[in-house]
Amino acid sequence: MSSIPNNAPDPRAQNLVASYVGAGYAQIEPPILVPAEPFLDLSGEDIRRRMFLTSDPLGRELCLRPDLTIPVSRAYLQSPAAGKAAGFCYLGPVFRHREGLTSEFLQAGIESFARNDKAAADAEMLALGLEATAHYGLGTPEIRIGDVGLFSAFVAALDLAPAWKRRLIKDFNRKWSLAHDLDQLALAGASGPPEYQGVLAALAGSDPKAAHHLVTDLLSIAGIETVGGRAVAEIAERFLEQSASGAGTRLPREIRALIERFLGVRGDPDEAAGELRALAADANIPLTAALDLYETRTGFLAARGVDVRAIRFSTAFGRGFDYYTGFVFELHDPRAMGPLIAGGRYDGLLARLGAAAPIPAVGFAASIEELTACGGVQ
Repeated sequence: MSSIPNNAPDPRAQNLVASYVGAGYAQIEPPILVPAEPFLDLSGEDIRRRMFLTSDPLGRELCLRPDLTIPVSRAYLQSPAAGKAAGFCYLGPVFRHREGLTSEFLQAGIESFARNDKAAADAEMLALGLEATAHYGLGTPEIRIGDVGLFSAFVAALDLAPAWKRRLIKDFNRKWSLAHDLDQLALAGASGPPEYQGVLAALAGSDPKAAHHLVTDLLSIAGIETVGGRAVAEIAERFLEQSASGAGTRLPREIRALIERFLGVRGDPDEAAGELRALAADANIPLTAALDLYETRTGFLAARGVDVRAIRFSTAFGRGFDYYTGFVFELHDPRAMGPLIAGGRYDGLLARLGAAAPIPAVGFAASIEELTACGGVQ
């Protein structure tokens, strides 16, 4: 791990990251050219069309890093700190196709690993994100937050087939997909049995990892390597999604209404918590543990001086990346084309990158481009 070069183009960005180093976060610079597979598997399929892809002489797919969360997570797992509480900060370029904008742009940020005080760590990330906007002379950005963990706990308690639960949670961050899932559930069983009915039915209630390995092995045995540019792992994932769409019976109207009621909760964190506790009591849904974590986080935010009443919370708010598992947030300015700061909790990511067991993790990235544009030039 090497530190960022001293010739980074924005002195304020360097000073910002220096403040993170002063707060105990080690500064690192992961490689720019990295394996593409983790991004394609973990960030969501939509990212493929925005990535700069190439391959090495052995045919392994590589890319210019489209963000830094996965590279920093990989660097942590390869470091002596792996499995222990540690935090890292960074400043460097990322590369993504962006319509009408440059494809190379600077991000600064923090990734915090293996802290068990999740509510406090979540609140610290949002507070440090707000400090970044203040560092660029911005007053009061709009704070938007959500909680993937609340949705996961809610869906887990519903009377649905396991495959459908997995699919709803997986598609939460892609709003069109989630709406499509609800429509498909409403129609489930209305048409004839899908092709490969026997295989899909056998997979519907199985362990996701075991099912994925089985389908991948079957495809490999058949000599299938890619179809339409998709690797075997992606083909297997699509096949398993079909098992979800064929699983179970039609979604009862009252369950769909309950899901839509849940996804309609919004307001400041305290207002939303009251509404969610009422919903859980009405529907006999066990949300106590998830809501306790949510309210503890709100308390830590207030203790850090964040005006909780100014926060815009929504149960439907997600970030469009598959790996988020809990608290998510964005800081916005009306003059910006996108979020100034964005991040959240991703407790399952490191295990999917090879860790022997799940490791709690949370972080955020700051768009230096947007901060500079909205904060002005010094």
